[in-house]
Amino acid sequence: MSEQHPHVNPWIVAVAVMFSTFMEVLDTTVVNVSLPHIAGDLSVTINEATWALTSYLVANAIILPITGWLATYFGRKRLLMMSVVGFTTASFLCGFAPTLPFLIVCRILQGAAGGCLQPLSQAVLLEAFPPQDRGKAMGFWGLGIVVAPVLGPVLGGWLTDSYSWRWVFYINIPVGIISLLMTNEFVFDPPYLRRVRASIDYWGIGFLAIWIGALQIMLDKGEQEDWFGSPMIVTLTVLTVIFFIGFLVRELTAEHPVVDLSVFKKRTYATGVFLMTIVGFVLYGSLVLLPVWIQTLLGYPALAAGMALAPRGMGSMLGMPLVGAIMPKTDPRRFLAAGLCLGAGTLYQFSTLNLDTGYWNLFWPQFIQGFGLAMLFVPLTTITMSPISRERMGNATSIFNLTRNMGGSIGIAVVETMQARFSQKHLNYLGAHVTPFDAQANQMLSALTSRLGEKAALASMWGLLQAQAAMLSFIDVFRILAVMFLVLVPLLLIMKRPAKGAAAEIAH
Repeated sequence: MSEQHPHVNPWIVAVAVMFSTFMEVLDTTVVNVSLPHIAGDLSVTINEATWALTSYLVANAIILPITGWLATYFGRKRLLMMSVVGFTTASFLCGFAPTLPFLIVCRILQGAAGGCLQPLSQAVLLEAFPPQDRGKAMGFWGLGIVVAPVLGPVLGGWLTDSYSWRWVFYINIPVGIISLLMTNEFVFDPPYLRRVRASIDYWGIGFLAIWIGALQIMLDKGEQEDWFGSPMIVTLTVLTVIFFIGFLVRELTAEHPVVDLSVFKKRTYATGVFLMTIVGFVLYGSLVLLPVWIQTLLGYPALAAGMALAPRGMGSMLGMPLVGAIMPKTDPRRFLAAGLCLGAGTLYQFSTLNLDTGYWNLFWPQFIQGFGLAMLFVPLTTITMSPISRERMGNATSIFNLTRNMGGSIGIAVVETMQARFSQKHLNYLGAHVTPFDAQANQMLSALTSRLGEKAALASMWGLLQAQAAMLSFIDVFRILAVMFLVLVPLLLIMKRPAKGAAAEIAH
């Protein structure tokens, strides 16, 4: 659009778009703790209820990469408002859902509407702030992206325990209304962003929907279905590979591709996208690992476990604005290196804990890790987007957000599988030493038998073996995640430092 619009304080724009983005990211994790309640209320199994999660993630992932194209087709402000209206309406319908199929359909609508919110908000913020303040903008944006998944289980647990699982969805309604009003009043399309009604790349959209949908379902159900021992998982894998190749061929040859892959010719952008994929892998993987460890091995109830995970969000909330303010004065790659090392150090610290771990042993590694994530997220986003022209910003942010989310989905699937496999390996090893010929095992069994009786003593010893094997498996996975962060450090040399003022053309 070419018409002039009034100057708006960029921080007001930031608040306007972050309302909806925080709400959307929160909904990726807020439902998790409510699944048993949803299953009981709708008379289905927990296994069936997990489709309420899967359906949202699949729809969200399909829409994410085409957001840039949708913004040029409908106009960015119009698309943002349509997405907020769709997400808020779908949230109301999810809360109203009388049956599981109805809930799944509404979650698909909610995921599809919400898929545009992350890349749109990022593109709007990058353009609303002048280049020298872009680090602050990404610090504010990162608060929503990093803190929301941490707060999700806490808020979901409190709403479910205090009211009902339906309020997990109803809480979005006032937030959506405020976001809609602020977006209408303060967000405007930049002059260079013109609506383009070129031919629609139906083949590209079709290939994209099938390979992302198949991959997301495969990752979500893989461990549950025993991975490649299941014909369903094998079929989904084949579909993912075939349609992903078809998607690449189509998008690289189409005159008007729905996803412009040529941005990967920018070395800094391509490296940044890869780094963000691994950061998503480790972030979401460890996010899934910690609650399971705290609840199953340390015995924390759901709400207390959510509170025990809060220090990571506190560290990020402190770190994001601080890093955003300091970063323009130095080479942001130094922050990236420090963030990776801090993240690796705290993950290794988790691997030194045991079954007697107290609250403060959990608090400080999480708090420091949250601060380290701020040192990762803000500079990585800023550096990655620095070589991208303003006209291609929407497309670039769409791909960037997709890879972070896909990295997270892969991380969750891989971490859950590794933990289960390692636990079985350690259980076999430890169990091999519990024999009538092992003096220590006999001594412990005798002591337990004298206190509990033979049957209860055997059950207690089996439980101790399982707990120790599970603890050893968590240690293994934490160490692997720590190494993953460390091996990324040399890749920072590939990325170019953003020149001061080089990205001025991106600002309004």
